[in-house]
Amino acid sequence: MVAETKLYDALSVSPTASQDEIKKAYRKAALKHHPDKNKDNPSAGEKFKEVSQAYEILSDPEKRKVYDQYGLEFLLRGGAEAPPGGAGPGGAGGMPAGFGGMPGGFGGMPGMGGTRSFHFSTGGGGGGGFSFSNPESIFADFFKQGGAGMGDDDDIFAQFTGGGGAGRRRAPTPEVTTVEKPLALTLEELFRGVHKKMKIKRKTYDEGSGKRNVEDKILEMDIKPGYKAGTKIKFKGVGDQEEGGTQDLHFVIQEKPHEIYKREDDNLRMYVELDLKEALTGWTRTIPTIDGRKFTLSKGGPTGPGYTETYPHQGMPISKKPSERGDMIVEVKVKFPTSLTLAQKTHLKEIL
Repeated sequence: MVAETKLYDALSVSPTASQDEIKKAYRKAALKHHPDKNKDNPSAGEKFKEVSQAYEILSDPEKRKVYDQYGLEFLLRGGAEAPPGGAGPGGAGGMPAGFGGMPGGFGGMPGMGGTRSFHFSTGGGGGGGFSFSNPESIFADFFKQGGAGMGDDDDIFAQFTGGGGAGRRRAPTPEVTTVEKPLALTLEELFRGVHKKMKIKRKTYDEGSGKRNVEDKILEMDIKPGYKAGTKIKFKGVGDQEEGGTQDLHFVIQEKPHEIYKREDDNLRMYVELDLKEALTGWTRTIPTIDGRKFTLSKGGPTGPGYTETYPHQGMPISKKPSERGDMIVEVKVKFPTSLTLAQKTHLKEIL
């Protein structure tokens, strides 16, 4: 008959459990409640502490024997005095209700703080009481010592801790980064579509020798008709090699300025500049199209500043609908004279 079962209950084992059963129970519970796997569940940290502290006592035959006989409170005092009237619930060996809800786990009882080292004595000496170890240290030691004899312990342990000492968390593996490079194209290339070959330099890493090298790599890509500025051509795993993997590379399309057209989504806008005489009396212009054709545009006048003519389906291809095109818009700008003579002003007044 044991004085209490709280530590056994924490691991969901019976007081008659073997050491192997206790190890397996702790392994299962610690992996389930580890804070690294429960970042959005604060209560998991307390549960992880409870099962770790329970395992620290029950895995040590001497501590377990004293706990079974006298209870946790007597063990935490270091066995300074034998519990009057024997051990058991309600006696000196019983704990205040519910170790799981106590601040700091069941090692955080008033007067039994976690800063003292363990000087255990069954002879009733006056040494300090037992202090629980850091739960992360218990967890680390468990797996470093082979944990329940499971073959994948090293791999599991590596998910939570680093090799630089118990309780240290492993630094996260760097995420693979994405590098963006501009790809400048003419409006004609974006109209027709084009096949591009790009030569890049990438850094490589030989894990065997530890050497870093730089190599050339040729990337080929098809630019579809109608692609816009900002469109990304994506290559996965072709950039520099890093610890977390190989960089991804994105080419971001940029439009080179055009001497005639200004692109507006799928439309093309061009400007015709008229002097005042042309604007008033009429004008004729030969207009080039993006696909190399030409047509004549004329107007008898007068033509006001900002006047536009729209030519449907003469703009850029629509990338998702290659058979369709935007419009071409011709806008008129009128160049006014900077000065007029008195005679010119008088003449204009007479005719206008």
